[in-house]
Amino acid sequence: MSYETLDYQVKDGILTLTLNRPDRMNAFNAAMCRELIAAFDAADADDNVRVIIMTGAGKAFCAGADLEKGGDTFNRHKRQSEPEGDTLRDGGGTVSLRIYECTKPVIGAFNGAAVGVGATMTLPMDIRMASTKARFGFVFARRGITMEACSSWFLPRLVGPMQAAEWVYTGRVFDAEEALKGGLIRSIHEPEELLPAAYALAREIADNTSGMSALLNRQLLWRMMAADHPMEAHKVDSRAIAFMGESADAQEGVQSFLEKRPPQFKLSPSKDRPAFYPWWDERPFK
Repeated sequence: MSYETLDYQVKDGILTLTLNRPDRMNAFNAAMCRELIAAFDAADADDNVRVIIMTGAGKAFCAGADLEKGGDTFNRHKRQSEPEGDTLRDGGGTVSLRIYECTKPVIGAFNGAAVGVGATMTLPMDIRMASTKARFGFVFARRGITMEACSSWFLPRLVGPMQAAEWVYTGRVFDAEEALKGGLIRSIHEPEELLPAAYALAREIADNTSGMSALLNRQLLWRMMAADHPMEAHKVDSRAIAFMGESADAQEGVQSFLEKRPPQFKLSPSKDRPAFYPWWDERPFK
């Protein structure tokens, strides 16, 4: 499909997904919300995509919600002309949940400001890297609103409850050094070195690992963050290792190691999933 707010480019197993509203600092709007969900749908369905890198066009990553509506920006009844009583879902939350469900590793490459939903929708990404020019802010209290995009679930799990509380309660905008110290990002790079560093990491994943292993490992890591006992991990681990241990990818992984050559994994993440996947119950919005 063609995109109005995104640039979608796949090359050598890596999807570069670029937020592409540079004249608005890639501000998040309804079209971007819809297109991000569609883009992750497309990536999951395409076995040629092994890793996703998300970045922004121009100076910013995403400056948050588009404020062109002024004071009614966050009044969804007025903005969407919906009557009182209708079920209203937070758009950023639908994007966060879609990234959470993604079957491919996701790397965020923050080239500039990531504020509000521009920061919160990236929390379900697996690895975040930033330019020295990046800035972050969970500014909701300064706009008279609350956390969104499922960030009250993701942020304290990623950086700890005390750091999450400080950033959310103050609503201040902070630099990449503070983001690194607080555990929000993995590394800081000069602007011209950010994407090459992200591609190098993506290449390491794409060239050396099984796509099916990546799918199962990603869901194991995220789903087990909410498990109430390690036995829950043991139950799923046992099924996953049994499935993969009997697979052609396990044969290839061992054989390529013994023969000292790059692996050629064959399992299709979109078609060859084990019968027990998914092992969780889908959560309805109600």
